[in-house]
Amino acid sequence: MEFTLRKWAGEDAPALVKYASNKKIADNLRDGFPHPYTINDAWAFLQATLNADEAKSLYRAIDVGGEAVGSAGIFFKDNVYRKSAEIGYWLGEPFWGNGIATAAIRLMCEEVFKRRDIVRIYAEPYAHNAASCRALTNAGFELEGVLRQSIYKNGVIFDSCIYAKLRT
Repeated sequence: MEFTLRKWAGEDAPALVKYASNKKIADNLRDGFPHPYTINDAWAFLQATLNADEAKSLYRAIDVGGEAVGSAGIFFKDNVYRKSAEIGYWLGEPFWGNGIATAAIRLMCEEVFKRRDIVRIYAEPYAHNAASCRALTNAGFELEGVLRQSIYKNGVIFDSCIYAKLRT
């Protein structure tokens, strides 16, 4: 399935609510990702992305057929971690299983490695999120380790993983 990565725009708010307001997505992201996902949440997110300092973070909409159906972001670290960045992403459920997440992850990494002096991009999916772990592996990331009982989400403690991709 064809898609593009592009900057977010104000007119993406309805699509953002449409695809982000999904408990299956919220359950696999950090607590800052609300459920239900309201129009006010969409406007707050869009305001943050539109005002973001690209020296600190890059936000991109995953666009299928002119509609924002997911998000990918890169968050640059500082201090002794200044050569590293973290990637985060989500994709609307109707688009799962089409290789879009893998391709979006790959494109985001290519953009960052090309534009920035970053040597390592990492992700921290929940260990039970097999699809996210598979998308990372398919995008060239390697599992570095499992952090046992590192997550507390929805009243449950479980494991997370560290995946990383190095500049080649």
